[in-house]
Amino acid sequence: MSKNRYPRLLGLLPLLGTLLLGGCNMTLFDPTGQVGLDERNLIITATLLMLLVVVPVIVLTFLFAWKYRASNTNAIYTPKWSHSVKIEIAVWTIPVLIITVLGYITYVSTHALDPYRPLESNVKPITIEVVAMDWKWLFIYPEQGIATVNKIVFPANTPINFRVTSDTVMNSFFIPGLGGQIYAMAGMQTKLHLMANRNAEMDGISANYSGAGFTGMKFKAISTSQADFDAWISDVKKAPKQLEQAEYAALSKPSQNNPVELYSSVTPNLFQIIVDKYEGMKPGPKVNHEKKEKEVVATQGMDMNAHSAAEAEE
Repeated sequence: MSKNRYPRLLGLLPLLGTLLLGGCNMTLFDPTGQVGLDERNLIITATLLMLLVVVPVIVLTFLFAWKYRASNTNAIYTPKWSHSVKIEIAVWTIPVLIITVLGYITYVSTHALDPYRPLESNVKPITIEVVAMDWKWLFIYPEQGIATVNKIVFPANTPINFRVTSDTVMNSFFIPGLGGQIYAMAGMQTKLHLMANRNAEMDGISANYSGAGFTGMKFKAISTSQADFDAWISDVKKAPKQLEQAEYAALSKPSQNNPVELYSSVTPNLFQIIVDKYEGMKPGPKVNHEKKEKEVVATQGMDMNAHSAAEAEE
């Protein structure tokens, strides 16, 4: 395409690109949860701090190019100039100050937004156990005794304690509307603490490529009132399916674009069973939990006997 032939069309390309970007999902900048709000503010603050250097550099680049153009005979020509104390001070002091401020903000926010750190609230939190599978998400409510696939419901303004693992390759559990994401790894348990500030329906995704069905590995996260949450729990308890061992074995087989499924009951301690099944695959000697527990009990008994003998001698 010739620039001389289609100058107006080329001039509209930036506008067209802007319109296309306008269709992007801006969930990260309009979060539902407090963690997401804090992360959004951190992104904006860091960007503005960096722009304090970027914008002046861009402006001065065009300014110098204009001022020292070949046709400007009034510009001072100093080919032997090599040093300026004022420029050196500006070049070094401003970036150092910005990096210092940015480093402090990053340090404070990193500890404040630690995904393992429980959220402060007067409301009792609920626990949701998350299992990444091929290619779907299993959610277990241990306190309510139910389980779901590709859908979670929780009350707004209530802390949610997520316990996350994988029964397949590594994935990343992410609800953009609430903020924060955490990896799901087989044989390991990670934690994530989130809370919704209002009622909303949000999309959840896997943020780590995991194979052919990755694009369909999505779920719905719905924050509701406490009354609606209790009613939903009651409805799930009436579901005909029960997540027993045989049902879980069938569910664990790879499937793409898996529909939402509800289970009125779940095998006790299923989450820990899934974590423990990979213990033998970890490097190092396998831990015999039963033997270790007996050793601990025996050691405690010996300590108690020694303590009693010492008291008797006294």
